Amino acid sequence: MLSARSSSAPPRMRQTGNRTSRSANDRRCTRQRSAVIAMAFGFRFGLAATLGFFLAAGCGGSGSYVWYNDLPRTEWDSSFGEYVIGVGDGVTVTVYAQEGLGTHTKVRSDGRIAVPLIGEVVAAGKHPSGLARELEGRAAQFIQQPHVTVNIDDIQPIVVSFLGEVSKAGSLTLERSATTLLQALAQAGGTTDYADRTRIFVLRKTPEFRRIRFTYEALVENRGGAALFPLRTGDVVVVE
Repeated sequence: MLSARSSSAPPRMRQTGNRTSRSANDRRCTRQRSAVIAMAFGFRFGLAATLGFFLAAGCGGSGSYVWYNDLPRTEWDSSFGEYVIGVGDGVTVTVYAQEGLGTHTKVRSDGRIAVPLIGEVVAAGKHPSGLARELEGRAAQFIQQPHVTVNIDDIQPIVVSFLGEVSKAGSLTLERSATTLLQALAQAGGTTDYADRTRIFVLRKTPEFRRIRFTYEALVENRGGAALFPLRTGDVVVVE
């Protein structure tokens, strides 16, 4: 790399190397922005949301992020067995002996559902049992000892998006049996020759926005279980 030249190199050469590095990064960012604009017209969550994800990634910038191995285990969801509710899933909430408090609805694009009396709650990214316990806690303000069950009636496939230095940028539909980041990256054709393999990010918007960082080596060597990290509908994978 030009930036690795020894300190004995003439100042002019070091300056040229920096300009070359910036120029290469600018070209990569231009390609990524072009991909965002082209893809946005086909994404169901719209141009504004797509550009928002991309800007949050901070093309080539430092930006804030969390390393995958610092995530709470709830973010690893389906790696540990119980089903995780996703956007678009059909959910039935039943409150024992309180028929008027139950509902059947779909999880909205913002990850929420509306439950009578209780109001809106985030459902995406949670286990049915965990959501049921949360609803019981909120319903206890209105009725004594509520017993809530949550069933998933309509399971949607996982739909994610790839941006940046991958062979096949765009939206990708994953089968429930193959939803890990490494599997999805393989379906996207892997990284390009221009990729910085130390800067692979998953942008996740529910239940709260996170920018999760991986490296290619961590994925292929399954360091800390990185290869098994499960994606969710709405995730955007950015390879810088």
